[in-house]
Amino acid sequence: MNKEKIKELLALFDASDIEELEFQHSFWRGTHVRLSRRSTVPPPVQQVVAVPSVVQQAPPPLAPVETAAAAVPAPAASPEPSGHIIKAPMVGTMYYSSSPEADPFVREGDRVRKGQTLLLIEAMKIMNEIEADIDGQVVKILVGNAEPVEYSQPLIELAPA
Repeated sequence: MNKEKIKELLALFDASDIEELEFQHSFWRGTHVRLSRRSTVPPPVQQVVAVPSVVQQAPPPLAPVETAAAAVPAPAASPEPSGHIIKAPMVGTMYYSSSPEADPFVREGDRVRKGQTLLLIEAMKIMNEIEADIDGQVVKILVGNAEPVEYSQPLIELAPA
């Protein structure tokens, strides 16, 4: 976004009655604009009023009521991965492919060989290839495309060959 476009956007924002505007463009997280007006209204003043204390008798206890929520079983927790786990060696953003138009490096069910590229992690504007450390089959990809990942976060579950 060049200076002229920014000036034009600011002029449009000033001429409107919009309180807040956020614009995001992404070819892997490029361009982000956020405009917000500061409120000119002072925060509301809270008034404290003293209320005389009144002693009341406690009401009789109520009979328990069964709710529909009590009858619904809690959802089962997702099972922990049981195969070989490929973990993030760094903090960054994970990508399934080398570009948005390219096919993903692997899909669930694919067989992989040791040293084969599984995905990319972008860290500090550098694309780092994450490779399989064993031969196996991709059981589950545990993180979505273009999602941030933390150090040592499980990324892919492999079934050893």
